[in-house]
Amino acid sequence: MAKILTALHAHINDALWPDTPLVGTVDADGYPRISLRGSTCVFDDETLAFWERSRGGVSDIADGDKIMVFYQKAELRQSLLPIAGVARFFGTATVYKDGPLRDQVWNKILQAERDRDPERKGFAVLVKVERAEDLRGGPLEAPESS
Repeated sequence: MAKILTALHAHINDALWPDTPLVGTVDADGYPRISLRGSTCVFDDETLAFWERSRGGVSDIADGDKIMVFYQKAELRQSLLPIAGVARFFGTATVYKDGPLRDQVWNKILQAERDRDPERKGFAVLVKVERAEDLRGGPLEAPESS
């Protein structure tokens, strides 16, 4: 498993437009599906989460699906993410349509995202991060302190 840099946690947890993470999946026909996910957050040091409420986005996601989360924040080029301010996370999904983990993800996402699903019709997706890399495919590592 790969660790999500601690210094990135707050940036990811607070990401809304224009820094909204993109989530990539593959649909049943083998085509890539890319979708904005303002509900993306860090669940723990090795797991990202998001709330899936879309119709026609990545809503057909299932347990075991491979996921890629693409995060870019230009201002991080000067510090945490020197290659274009980009972090890519690859992992495997687990879907929670009910239960305490679903509730935990709901409570972690930004209020602005909860407001977009007032009836809580969506579900939680946890992505166990297996690989974290920069834009060139190198390992995502904390910069050395001076």
